[in-house]
Amino acid sequence: MTNVTYAPGVPSTPVPAPVRRVLVVMAMELEAAPLRGALGAVDVAPPEWAAALPSRLAVAPATASRPEVLLAVNGTDPLTGVPCIGTTAAALTTQVALAAGPTPDLVLTVGTCGGWARAGASIGTTYLAWPHFSCHDRRIDLPGFQAFADGDLAAADLRSHASALGCELGIVTTGDSLDESPTDRERILANGGVAKEMEAAAVAWIAHLHGIPVGGVKSVTDLVDADEPTAAQFTANLEAASSALQSTTLALLHRLAGPE
Repeated sequence: MTNVTYAPGVPSTPVPAPVRRVLVVMAMELEAAPLRGALGAVDVAPPEWAAALPSRLAVAPATASRPEVLLAVNGTDPLTGVPCIGTTAAALTTQVALAAGPTPDLVLTVGTCGGWARAGASIGTTYLAWPHFSCHDRRIDLPGFQAFADGDLAAADLRSHASALGCELGIVTTGDSLDESPTDRERILANGGVAKEMEAAAVAWIAHLHGIPVGGVKSVTDLVDADEPTAAQFTANLEAASSALQSTTLALLHRLAGPE
């Protein structure tokens, strides 16, 4: 493992060209199902030590136009029966997947997110994370902890793909709540986040610990600054956003398989 460097705006380890193996980490099976089907991914067993954990792994072999893909989904909480969303599950799943080996060339955190009309987002807007991931709900008022609390970790430089994919670029900001509290709002305005979600910064932290570049693909299900409640928007738009994630991620994988 390598030391984590909190350096917003500086690309992490360069993404190789072509990319041979990609780890895609997703939170919910409802988000992952379209991509799983399009890839033809087949379930594989996790490492023996992780057999009792909810994380679910599937592999899609490389093709002539696509790298090998290890799809990792957080799975279902055995205690409550709901999908394991949030940073704890995301970090766990990422570590389980990386332990399954071999080491990927790139980690992608893929999922739905909230956006803001004030930032130009609409339902279905899809972002590639750039230049970094941030945390907006880690408040640690102790000397020396600010950088860790902010969690600003560099995103892999996928900017050259944004236009062809019809994606916007922006900072992905992570917290463990679906809504936006007044304090979260202040932090997000300060960190410049345009895609608000619940997993990416945790995935990025684990990837950085392993020295692997990490990118993000996020599709907007809800507008945080709209009058309609966030949960209602999320439920209404989840299927459409998941379909957008599938098409965008698949197109990105095909682009990564060829030289820049």
